[in-house]
Amino acid sequence: MRSRRREPDVALRIDIITLFPEIFFGPLASSITGRAIRENKVEIRAVDLRDFTHDRRKTVDDKPFGGGPGMLMKVEPLFEAVSSLKQDGTKVILTGPAGGRFTQKTAHALSGEQHLIFICGHYEGVDQRVRDLLVDMELSIGDYILTNGNLAAMVMVDAIVRLLPGVLGDDESAVQESFENGLLEYPQYTQPVEFHGMRVPDVLLSGDHARIGQWRRAESTNTTLLVRPDLINDKN
Repeated sequence: MRSRRREPDVALRIDIITLFPEIFFGPLASSITGRAIRENKVEIRAVDLRDFTHDRRKTVDDKPFGGGPGMLMKVEPLFEAVSSLKQDGTKVILTGPAGGRFTQKTAHALSGEQHLIFICGHYEGVDQRVRDLLVDMELSIGDYILTNGNLAAMVMVDAIVRLLPGVLGDDESAVQESFENGLLEYPQYTQPVEFHGMRVPDVLLSGDHARIGQWRRAESTNTTLLVRPDLINDKN
C-alpha cells in the first residue's frame, strides 16, 4: 500500500500522513477496501511523516508556546509532506475532535473527489498554522477521545471507498443501507424460517413486493424513531 507505482486509471487516490504507517496495512488491505485496491479502483498510500524531517531524531513535535500539557505536531514536516503530495484538485483533511461530524453525506461527497490527503492528528493536536495553511476540512467521527487520528482515518477511508462505482459489486447494496435515506435499516432475515420459536415475518415470505416494501419502510421508520430519533429531526 505504501510507495507503490501510481495507477493511471484509479477513480480515487488517498494519501494518509501518519506517524504509524504500519498499522494501515492490515485493515485497509483486507475485505472490500483491499479488493478495491487490488482491482485498481482506489490507490491508498500510508506516508510516514518522519520522512519529512531533517534532524537525526526525526522530530515531529514540540512544546506549545505559552505552556500547557503535552506536545504539538510541528508545522514544518506537515507542510513539506502535504506539498510533496498535493496535486490540482487535492482535498486535504485533518482528523480531529474540533472537526465537523463525518456522516454518510460526507462520505458520498468525498467519494467524488480525485485525490484526498488525510493528516492524522496526534499528541495534543497540530500547530494552528497547519489548519490555516494546509487543511481544507477537519473531520471527527464522534464525541470521544482516541489516542490519535489513525483509526478515524481508517473509518473514513473505508466508508468512502465502498461508495466508489463497482467496489461493492452490487451498487444497490450501498443505496439500501442505514443512513442512506436518513433512516436506519429495516430488520432482515434468512434461512431457517423458524429458529428457537422465532419466525420470519409472514410478509417477507409472501412474495408481494409492494407489501414487503411498505413493511420495510415502516420498520425503518419505527427503528429510527426508537433508537436514533435525532436522524428524523435532522431531516426536518
